[in-house]
Amino acid sequence: MKSNNLIYVAGHNGMVGSAIVRNLKQQGYTNLIMKSSSDLDLRDKQATEDFFAQHKPKYVFLAAAKVGGIIANDNYGADFISQNLAIQSNVIESSHQFGVKKLLFLGSSCIYPKLASQPMKEEALLTGELEPTNLPYAIAKIAGKIMCDAYYKQYDFDAFTVMPPNVYGVGDNFHPENSHVIAGLMYRFHQAKINKQDKITCWGTGSPFREFIYADDLGDACVFLMKNYSKGGMINAGSGEEISIKQLAKTIAQIVGFEGELIWDTSKPDGTPKKLMDNSKINQLGWKSTTPLKEGLEAMYQWYLKSLQQ
Repeated sequence: MKSNNLIYVAGHNGMVGSAIVRNLKQQGYTNLIMKSSSDLDLRDKQATEDFFAQHKPKYVFLAAAKVGGIIANDNYGADFISQNLAIQSNVIESSHQFGVKKLLFLGSSCIYPKLASQPMKEEALLTGELEPTNLPYAIAKIAGKIMCDAYYKQYDFDAFTVMPPNVYGVGDNFHPENSHVIAGLMYRFHQAKINKQDKITCWGTGSPFREFIYADDLGDACVFLMKNYSKGGMINAGSGEEISIKQLAKTIAQIVGFEGELIWDTSKPDGTPKKLMDNSKINQLGWKSTTPLKEGLEAMYQWYLKSLQQ
């Protein structure tokens, strides 16, 4: 990937897409093309084809997706599967049709089986049942991964999937209902501190373990893989650091400065009990995550405070 190659980052306004853009610019890649969803609706097949026919990018980072936390996935499953299937199909097909040299598709660790052996190797995909709470989203992401594999096999199109764990960081969505767990907890603890609440109720038991990666670390991994990986299939890109949801909540509360009581509503679903990925493949290629969880959470909260002042 040369510095003057035209690079298209789909989903550049999202948390991961914006991190990819920051990393590309830091490494001297300036010939970037970005379109917001208001300018280019990737769910629209004709509009997507017209864009690729006009601009003919050489490298594509497919980070555009409809995403959300456990509540959003549970409530809006039809939106998650229909919109993501459309985005993926249109971008992957147009990339192949109009001469893209390489495409990176961003997957999600939620596509691994609910009870996969830990840590989860890439080969664990489709070896067991999926977590029901995010099934429509997971099926869409699996379809995108399989589509990349099929185009790689049938057309020798250099498309592959990057599999991150839960992502957090600058640019995250702090919507009270549709956010992922870290942003959701950070928002609620901040509001509780401002309103001087003495307790907060959290979903589930707090016992599940999760692996998290800072968005800028994932952005760095994506650019690294675009330059150094061409074997098709998929590759995990995680931090290798896991934490229980209960300990995560305590850590976020401490960073935010919320000193009240945490109450766990055990009638609410926990989701998958444990999700730690095997990152040995990307580590062997020469990449490792560098941002410890607490450091990333502190940076994320400072960014959130600044965003409230704008």
